[in-house]
Amino acid sequence: MEGILPLWKPKGMTSHDCVFKIRKILKIKKVGHTGTLDPDVDGVLPICIGRATKVVEYLTEVPKAYEGEVTIGTATTTEDASGEVIAVKPIGEAITRAEIEQVLNQFHGSITQIPPIYSAVKVNGKRLYEYARAGITVERPKREVIIYELKLLDDIEFVDQEHNRFRFYVRSSKGTYIRTLAVDMGKELGYPAHMSMLTRVSSGTFSKNDCLTLEEIEEKFTAGNLELLPLERALSDLTKYVINEKLESQVKNGQVLEIPVGYENEKHIALFNQNQLCVAVYKPHPDKPGWMKPEKVLRNE
Repeated sequence: MEGILPLWKPKGMTSHDCVFKIRKILKIKKVGHTGTLDPDVDGVLPICIGRATKVVEYLTEVPKAYEGEVTIGTATTTEDASGEVIAVKPIGEAITRAEIEQVLNQFHGSITQIPPIYSAVKVNGKRLYEYARAGITVERPKREVIIYELKLLDDIEFVDQEHNRFRFYVRSSKGTYIRTLAVDMGKELGYPAHMSMLTRVSSGTFSKNDCLTLEEIEEKFTAGNLELLPLERALSDLTKYVINEKLESQVKNGQVLEIPVGYENEKHIALFNQNQLCVAVYKPHPDKPGWMKPEKVLRNE
């Protein structure tokens, strides 16, 4: 059994919990997820099975999209609804839709984020949440991320003390903390804030329509009609190059190849055979300009 199993992750489970559950259902050890989702977050979580575990890293790199909710007026330790309230500021004059949209526009493109103290980012070999739980303050490293799209979902005309939240859609690069984005949007509006809800609606080319719940996976597997998507689906964001049978044999043996004309600036090149199967992923050779070497050989049989 091999391929991609797009899971609709439920709230209340970690990504690791989901992998453990799927291993148990499918009775297979080679299972990997493609980007951690917090327990309070539901949504699209592609799971790689068998040989497809080799392409996990490429799926974690793809842009992801979310629908979230910001609550204005309170901040929490974790920057989401699960944390303890650490700041409160009642909303005075109503915040207009135009003001909210103006703030959202400020976050388009490349932005700098400081990861939440309750996150898995490592500083001096320890996770930030380990420092937080021990009550130790450390300097958190800044990171550059890209916001490709950010828009207001609600048809609200204003936010005030009684109606103190709004929903948004965001599509962003790997490593973006949506919790932090919610907090930063609140700061720009002049208030403490936190992310009160989040759903991942897409990961690369995978959307909700592709996904199955854990219950559906178990039901289909038991009935013998569970179908996995080909691992090639996970490589759709990589540059594709089709090779002939002679080159395919060399690729399967892990040989170094000349970079095809026009592909000199590519970070990765997915080499497909005549049957539209990806044989390997190559990258520029660090010591031989104009040549490329295999990063992952996916099919060598």
